[in-house]
Amino acid sequence: MGKVAIISDNHGYYDDELKPHLEDCDQIWHAGDIGSLESIARFSQWATFKAVYGNIDDKSVSLTYPLNEIFIYEGIKVFMTHIGGYPGKYSSRVSKIISEEKPNLYICGHSHICKVMPDKRYHLLHVNPGAYGHHGFHKIRTIILLDIKDGKMTNLRVVELGLRGHVR
Repeated sequence: MGKVAIISDNHGYYDDELKPHLEDCDQIWHAGDIGSLESIARFSQWATFKAVYGNIDDKSVSLTYPLNEIFIYEGIKVFMTHIGGYPGKYSSRVSKIISEEKPNLYICGHSHICKVMPDKRYHLLHVNPGAYGHHGFHKIRTIILLDIKDGKMTNLRVVELGLRGHVR
């Protein structure tokens, strides 16, 4: 079984508060708006790390990570990008990729709104982990944890990390 953390929109922010949530993970996936490579440096020390770049990321991030990640993990086909919408409201770019690739799990960031919803049309699970960082309009900072084994996603949970703007 693989334990996965899904993060997005840290905008250069990092704090050790994440360590207890991530140190048991096998994989950490970041859905963009990283902000700085330094802010994510520890993630690869704890687990296999995959990321995509977002709209605020500079050349150093976009040269390190792609716009899209498509991969298979524990029998689940994953499509991750930063901007793309949600079921019934996908961008045309994302709709085309979803139609062609047929992922089981679609992950995006950008909105800073934590959202998990099934897409019955494309037979996938849409996940936006919200925002981990302090920049933006969201009230609560969030990440998502889930377990994946033998093509099944289980034990999905939202971790609330406190109020935006309240730095320890």
